[in-house]
Amino acid sequence: MGLITKEDALQAGVMMYKQHNAITSGRYDFSACQLDVVFMLLSSLQEGQLTYQIHTSDIELITGRKWNIAQFKDSTEQLLTRMFEVDTDDDYTQFVLFQYFKYFKGTRTIEVKLSEIALPYFFDLKNNFTYFQLKSVLNCTSSYAKRLYMLACQWRTVGKFPKPVPIIELKRMLGLVDKKGNEQLERISQFKERVLDIAKKQINEHTDINFDYQLYKKGRSFEYIQIFVDTSKTNPKQLEIDFSNDLTHQKNVRIIESYGISHEYAELIVKDGYDKFIKFVADINDKAKKGKISVDNAPAYIIGTYQKKGVLPKK
Repeated sequence: MGLITKEDALQAGVMMYKQHNAITSGRYDFSACQLDVVFMLLSSLQEGQLTYQIHTSDIELITGRKWNIAQFKDSTEQLLTRMFEVDTDDDYTQFVLFQYFKYFKGTRTIEVKLSEIALPYFFDLKNNFTYFQLKSVLNCTSSYAKRLYMLACQWRTVGKFPKPVPIIELKRMLGLVDKKGNEQLERISQFKERVLDIAKKQINEHTDINFDYQLYKKGRSFEYIQIFVDTSKTNPKQLEIDFSNDLTHQKNVRIIESYGISHEYAELIVKDGYDKFIKFVADINDKAKKGKISVDNAPAYIIGTYQKKGVLPKK
């Protein structure tokens, strides 16, 4: 997975992120679920902070995909054992990205702690960097589409890779060649069908760029690939999402649910006004402390009050 630092920049109303080029071209093999976890983490990144919380419902909100907790646990277990590699002109580094994942039962909340050694790759933008759109990556279900989108975005202003890349090197970047040189999808027809064509379809349908490629032979075999990037899409609005508002809404709903309120009722209360609810709860607590009211069943009291106000239906 490429490591990304948060950048408060907007383009066409879509939140943008910067990514270190050395990491973009790093070699790794992460699943779509693992990439979704990491990309959601990126929306919360703050300089120097190691520990974060992400919510699985946020991933579902943005992507429309549902990963069950068992899938998350399997994915994060692998993330903890997955070595990350960055190979630059000056050095070759191996490290893991995370110290731990903690699951809060019954909340679909995951606490994540980053490895300290990974921080320079998150936050050091002194070298070259790439802009890419978080929602574009999340909308692609194929892990190869996510990776190829990120790679293509390095050259979005140029329109194509500077020169054709050896196919075997691209496969290494995609995790299709192991350390012993064992290669998956050896036949070019397999590589096209299962990786390149799926990625092309998803990138062109779900992101702000058009992706294309051409294969070149050396002798009788295809040995090189040229990747082309077209940024002239005329309808980028299909990608727009107000991350701040939508994620805040979901978090507000979860907070109201923590008072023992159903999801359906919590949605209606948020619609009526989250700040009004917080003030209402504060008033109840204040009156209870002064002995003015006695609340033995908080959920029933809240529901009853909001039913009287006409916010919630009476059953």
